[in-house]
Formats: sequence, structure tokens, C-alpha cells
Amino acid sequence: MRTLAAMRIALALLSVCVLMLIATGSVLAQEQGTTQSQQELRAIASALSIGISCIGASYAVAKTGTAAIGAVIERPEVFGKAIIFVGLAEGIAIYGLLIAILLVP
Repeated sequence: MRTLAAMRIALALLSVCVLMLIATGSVLAQEQGTTQSQQELRAIASALSIGISCIGASYAVAKTGTAAIGAVIERPEVFGKAIIFVGLAEGIAIYGLLIAILLVP
């Protein structure tokens, strides 16, 4: 039952992402002059890109962090390898921030 709820949340987030990609695609295809509604759509898209990427990054860090701690407890010599995976999971938030910076005019 827990996986069904997680799949519903993932489907909802995916549909929001697709809708925002469609909206920003039409905004970025316009000429240099932007209207107020286009600027609002860019602001919404940049906020969503940061928010969704940070949610994904926090979920990934939680899962990889707990696995890394468990691995380090059993074998302390794998600390360097384990911390790399946690750092890679944090990179997801940075990608969302870069997309948001690109969307802001």
C-alpha cells in the first residue's frame, strides 16, 4: 500500500513537470518582448524546478545516506566511496538551481 501512494505522488510530480515544460517551451519560443503573464510563468517554472529538484535530492540523500551509514558501520574502509554517492545525490538540487537560473530573464 505504501508503494501505491509513492507511485501516485511520483505520477503527480511527473505530470506537473510535463505541464511546466510545455508552458516554458512556449514562453521561450517567443520573441524578445515578454508580457507579464510570460514572466509569471517563468517565475512559476523556476520555483517548481528548484522545489521538485530539492525534494528529489532530499529523498535521494535520505536513502543513500542511511545506506552509507550502514555500510560504514560494517566496513569503515568504504567511507570514501559511500560519501561520493551522497554527494552525487545532492547534485540533483544543483541541477534544479541551474535550470531556474536559466529560466529567469
